[in-house]
Amino acid sequence: MSLEDLAPPRGFRHPLWWLVPLAASLLLEGAGCGPDRGRLVEAVPAASVRHSPSVPTPDVMAPAAAPGLSNLVAFHENVVSGSAPHAETGMDSLAGMGVRTIVSVDGATPAVDAARVRGMRYIHLPVGYDGFDEHRRLQLTRAVLDGLEDGVVYIHCHHGMHRSACAAAAVVVGAGWASPDEVIERMHVSGTSPRYRGLFQRASSSTRFEQADLDSIASDFPAVDRPDDFVDAMIRMDLVLEHLQLISDAGWRTPEDHPDLVPAAEAGRLADLLRIASEGARAKGEADPDFKARLAHDARKVSALESLLLAPRVDRVALDRSMAAVRSSCIACHARHRD
Repeated sequence: MSLEDLAPPRGFRHPLWWLVPLAASLLLEGAGCGPDRGRLVEAVPAASVRHSPSVPTPDVMAPAAAPGLSNLVAFHENVVSGSAPHAETGMDSLAGMGVRTIVSVDGATPAVDAARVRGMRYIHLPVGYDGFDEHRRLQLTRAVLDGLEDGVVYIHCHHGMHRSACAAAAVVVGAGWASPDEVIERMHVSGTSPRYRGLFQRASSSTRFEQADLDSIASDFPAVDRPDDFVDAMIRMDLVLEHLQLISDAGWRTPEDHPDLVPAAEAGRLADLLRIASEGARAKGEADPDFKARLAHDARKVSALESLLLAPRVDRVALDRSMAAVRSSCIACHARHRD
């Protein structure tokens, strides 16, 4: 589909788009990074809805919900960001909304079969909490443009507040439907946390794509993107490091806007990932013995951080020093074995 084939949305330039209520801004300020029960719009129980859910419109200044779906926010007419569909109920709601293409930017394996039997196609293009590159933005934009030929396009991560909102924002700018400032306002409606600076940087730096750029992207996107085991472990390590940074920013305590993060548990998870990686096939097959040794060394450094977090008293200076050592070690390993 070409950009010219898609007219600007009827609702996207609604006056309310420019006059964002002050009350909404105050409510959204400092929105959290995970399932913040004060911000997260919970999925509506299936029994409470007896008709097909309506598709959110871009002039609505608060997230909507449907059975099995949370945090539904439209970034363009028929382009909706939200949570991962919960079981059969969420899939039924998507089908009832007229969704024909689901784009997952989450790392979890999509429920491809559940979507297929309802006439929906799954496209799996995972992104991180630190943003994504131009090639991924091109892929996302092409996927959405193609999907709009068939019906509503639904973009989801896990909670539907951060990565999916950024992906939708970057797509809308890439298609030429809005400016970065406008889509960032929609990210605020979704509740994207300001702590995820990379997501806002991705949206703010986005520009409109030329048609030739979009045509250069193959449209045979995967239904499931399965990186090899080591790559998957590295993706999870990056996410845990981001969580630890949020914890550090909160004074080495559970962040108020991310109550699901337990400091010591996050450090323990990272240490386990490093230990497993140091014993895995990639490490065993690496010709340079330094690779395996560095992974094991990093695991010990993170274990030391975990021990500090388990102490009765929070020693911020020691924790900051330990975290800096972990990051420095990661950078050194990347410089030698990845970059």
